[in-house]
Amino acid sequence: MPRTKQSSPFGKYFIHLDKIDSSVKHSEEFGSILILSLVEEIGEMARAYLAKHGRKPSNISAQQDETYRQELGDILVAILRFARIKNINLDERIMYTLRKIERRKKQPKE
Repeated sequence: MPRTKQSSPFGKYFIHLDKIDSSVKHSEEFGSILILSLVEEIGEMARAYLAKHGRKPSNISAQQDETYRQELGDILVAILRFARIKNINLDERIMYTLRKIERRKKQPKE
């Protein structure tokens, strides 16, 4: 039996995103906008993490602007939005990658 959006692990998020993105999800440039958004969110998470735990602990503005935990949520939503408009089954992609990691662990490259 094929899985629907609602029966996937991400179905409840897709329902929200269908409402949020209804006016733009079919536009030609929406995928590009989402990719740029994802890159921006990754940069914000890196800045927040490094301000708190890494190389720039003196970057007080980054610590106050956002936390890396908040930014991780933004990254996940950006990924969900992109996968949804491109009809990418994230559950399948995640399982594929997990199996790939397991294979690499069992058979490391020499």
